[in-house]
Amino acid sequence: MRILVTGAAGFVGSHLAERLLADGHEVIALDCFTDYYPRSVKERNLAGLLRSQGFRFHELDLRVDPLDAALEGVDVVVNQAAMAGLMRSWTDFDSYVSCNLTGLQRLVDASRHVRQFVHISTSSVYGTDAVGDEDTPTRPTSPYGVTKLAAEKLLLAQVAVHGFPATILRYFSIYGPRQRPDMAYHIFIEALMDGQPITVYGDGLQSRSNTYVTDAVAGTVAAIDGARVGEVYNIGGGQELGLLEAIGIIAEELGAQPTIHHEPARPGDQRRTWADTTRAREAFGYDPLVEPRHGLAEQVRWQAGLRSLEPAAPSGA
Repeated sequence: MRILVTGAAGFVGSHLAERLLADGHEVIALDCFTDYYPRSVKERNLAGLLRSQGFRFHELDLRVDPLDAALEGVDVVVNQAAMAGLMRSWTDFDSYVSCNLTGLQRLVDASRHVRQFVHISTSSVYGTDAVGDEDTPTRPTSPYGVTKLAAEKLLLAQVAVHGFPATILRYFSIYGPRQRPDMAYHIFIEALMDGQPITVYGDGLQSRSNTYVTDAVAGTVAAIDGARVGEVYNIGGGQELGLLEAIGIIAEELGAQPTIHHEPARPGDQRRTWADTTRAREAFGYDPLVEPRHGLAEQVRWQAGLRSLEPAAPSGA
């Protein structure tokens, strides 16, 4: 199949593109390199893909650029593109609306011919406590979560009125190699490798249904053929992990002793997430395999490996 992946230079998008290529598909990749984090990070994610047969990359902005040529002959779209991050959404609302809604609508308009459209959403649509199955009430507590829920409603309207072949996956706390530099585990690992204190917002007892990146990718690939049009599915890890527990695992992997500074909880932060993934398991066999200790160890090794590739600092005079 010819599969288009938006946000393909990002954390999960680059892993997904690699998996699809390994499965024998042709991948058309889109990314616009927003300023949310350095372009060089995304270019590093793309480096191996650009050398792969069957991979074509387009630097396009879903909000403004012509999309028809990139969508020509595409069978399936997986929409990983979004303006991510909860905190920035409080101060840059227009970017979240344009990326998460306007860009989505333009992508849908260019994708009327495809047989499947898999849209990536987030546990943030549930709000402070994201616990339970997909029928749990959605009460987002940040502009980010509000725009992602609005995107879901927009797609479901397209399904109901126009028969658009869309499926929605709600990711829960993805982690692993290539995790974005603004995400908590990435920040904690960097701080511990530098011997710096870790800032924890709140009491540290908040927890997450962490999902290792290869599990998220496996669920997404399975959804292409197995998910039902118009349905919503949770994609989460099999275990719940407290924030302080995660810091302890990371510190143990690095042989470090963490120093933790507590700051007040941030507005809109989730307190607890735990994904009931029964619906995804029954529909397309979703089964997360990577437990948090192993997944965090892999992320630590990846970040430490990046340090080994950095040029040595010049010695002093």
